[in-house]
Amino acid sequence: MMRPFLLRPRWAALWVFLLLGGALLFWQQSAAQTATETGRMALVTAIDGPIGPATARQVADALAAAHERRAALVILTLNTPGGLSDSMRTIISAILASDIPVIGYVAPPGARAASAGTYILYATSLAAMAPGTNLGAATPIQIGGIPGLPGSEEKPAPKGSGDTLERKIVSDAVAFIRALAELRGRNADWAEKAVREAASLSAQQALAAHVVELVVPDLPGLLAAADGRTVETAHGKQVLHTRGLQIESFEPGFMTRLLGVIANPQIAFVLMLIGIYGLIFEFANPGTIGPGVIGAIALVLGLFALNQLPLDYAGLALVLLGLGLMVAEAFAQTFGVLALGGLAAFVFGAAMLFNSNSPEFRLSWTLIAGTALFSAAFFVFLIGYVWRAHRRPVVTGREDMEGATARVTEWADGEGAVWVHGERWQARGPRALAVGDSVRVTALEGLTLIVTETTPGRDPQKG
Repeated sequence: MMRPFLLRPRWAALWVFLLLGGALLFWQQSAAQTATETGRMALVTAIDGPIGPATARQVADALAAAHERRAALVILTLNTPGGLSDSMRTIISAILASDIPVIGYVAPPGARAASAGTYILYATSLAAMAPGTNLGAATPIQIGGIPGLPGSEEKPAPKGSGDTLERKIVSDAVAFIRALAELRGRNADWAEKAVREAASLSAQQALAAHVVELVVPDLPGLLAAADGRTVETAHGKQVLHTRGLQIESFEPGFMTRLLGVIANPQIAFVLMLIGIYGLIFEFANPGTIGPGVIGAIALVLGLFALNQLPLDYAGLALVLLGLGLMVAEAFAQTFGVLALGGLAAFVFGAAMLFNSNSPEFRLSWTLIAGTALFSAAFFVFLIGYVWRAHRRPVVTGREDMEGATARVTEWADGEGAVWVHGERWQARGPRALAVGDSVRVTALEGLTLIVTETTPGRDPQKG
């Protein structure tokens, strides 16, 4: 009696192999799930680039994910030149409210935690740096007018400045960073120096000055060095057990990445202009559809991004006024008066549009100049051309035929044929008309012209 082929020795070895592989895979998944459920995982998210609304959302999402996954701690790797004060304070509030320890780590080598990054590092439960990194220069930057114009240079507020507003802003920043330093037991005097004098430190200097607790080359080294340390969280003191933790990266979601792209002031500004251009072109030339659809989408995205940024509404009003004046020039033809006024309003409004101390969140003069010239050309020439095209007399159809002059070629009892625009038409009109009379078309009924007598015997059209 023959055995089934699946029970033959070579097939039995395959079954054993598959069963062992399945058991190993199940064991690995169970181990990973158990590690997550018991908090044996460190969640790492990177703050790379200027700090803005997208960064604040990313940190909040990372902390929420850490709670869901029961992570033992969260590691923020920092490499930032600074950013928006409001976003920085949102991030710091989330860190201070977290019952999961948050480690700030300036990495990789060559990275920096400047300006707002210094405040965030001071707020973390444990501060660490990689060799070859630096932090500091946390002075609020004040703007004495429109950036880039003479007399409006950016400058750090010096200690003892006589400007009242400047001193208030610096004093507030000093009090904030000292409060963070005292909460975490770090060097508060140097923190004040970083604000008042824009001081900076290398990694080893920061360690010696008790600004950070650790200098380590990589994440495994950080986990090993942090093991056994006692840190402060929102729920009080907690001892870190970090040795052997799994390291998992947290990547921002689609909406956060989209916000990170469009919340760039340059992109948000261009999106807004594309939206306005598209809608104006659609209104000036109804039925094109495409510009209206693209313009509506771009305008919604642009307004969403502007809502996330520190918008100056006076600047926005000037930008819209400038665009409106340039549109008026296209229709009114004031020999450039409205266009020049609109151009000036647009430039000043764009320069004032974002109320931020951070250079990363202001419009560049190259973009302002380019969009101003493009806007002027767009409205004065393109929209003006469309408007003039709409005002040209109609040369086809009923509108063109009514009022035209024709010559009678056949006529009897108020009906006959006339020659108009090189064509022979059936016509009705006065009974007294004769061949060769000149008539004027007053209406069109179907394919029959209604005519009235002008000057008998005159032939206004030859051929």
